[in-house]
Amino acid sequence: MTDTRGVLPVLGWRERVALPRLGIPSLKAKLDTGARSSALHVESLEPFARDGATWLRFVLRIGRRHPRMVECEAAALERRRVTDSGGHVTERWFIGTDVVLGSLVLRAEISLTDRRDMLFPMLLGRTALAGRVIVDPSRSYTLAHAPRAPERQR
Repeated sequence: MTDTRGVLPVLGWRERVALPRLGIPSLKAKLDTGARSSALHVESLEPFARDGATWLRFVLRIGRRHPRMVECEAAALERRRVTDSGGHVTERWFIGTDVVLGSLVLRAEISLTDRRDMLFPMLLGRTALAGRVIVDPSRSYTLAHAPRAPERQR
């Protein structure tokens, strides 16, 4: 679905996304234009060195009823200070990865953090969404099917 000018896709405040570079075919995400950065829940996180660069090894829990643990590795972008919705400041590791929403592929910087008390394991903030989609807060799960990773042009 696109906006009235036919320019940007209109999505709901919650959608299913895929993280193909991390091997995640479908994950519930909150699209939050009030949050500056994006965040992904991780069960554990371990930095390590690879070829002179900092990499992160982390575990994601996928699903609530029949959860499965997925081990991932990604190059670290950096550590940044993040202020959460409660005003608490923490330092978080960030990675860069593709986020797939239907046929749309967004490159996003995502912090890895403990979101176990949140309803959604992933939050997509305005930095990832701005100029790419319109979020309609009256809608949910506008994408007809779970996202499919389109072929990425290189």
